[in-house]
Amino acid sequence: MSNLGAAVNVITTKGDAGQAGFTASAVCSVTDSPPTLLVCLNRAASVYRVFSENKVLCVNTLGSNQAALSNLFGGKTPMQHRFAQGEWSELVTGSPVLDNALISFDCEVVSSQVVGSHDVLFCRVKAIRHNPSLNALLYFKRSYCEPQNVC
Repeated sequence: MSNLGAAVNVITTKGDAGQAGFTASAVCSVTDSPPTLLVCLNRAASVYRVFSENKVLCVNTLGSNQAALSNLFGGKTPMQHRFAQGEWSELVTGSPVLDNALISFDCEVVSSQVVGSHDVLFCRVKAIRHNPSLNALLYFKRSYCEPQNVC
């Protein structure tokens, strides 16, 4: 799977079950009508319960200068320290939106499917914030790279 390059995303949620976030590259567009993404979430992840109960999330696609934030959300850093980095706001669902992400998709989880060790979450987009001047941060062969550079 390391040969399947992908955008790097910080997935966030906030609701009655609390606030949580994790780094993911297993994110994909499903359809544009209605606008829907899929997000894969490991059922063994420490954030699993919070996401499952809140049923809302934001897919924050990182810019090329945000590898440190990806590492922070991808590790074992306590949640309050993760969200202490970056500037955060909200759109429709209340999930944290990274203000300087390349693009943020604020979503409601409308269904899920169990596949192996993960839940595949189908997420209806409720709002979008876009910063088109940024370049994407990509992950390929276990390393970060930018689309205009050779990975």
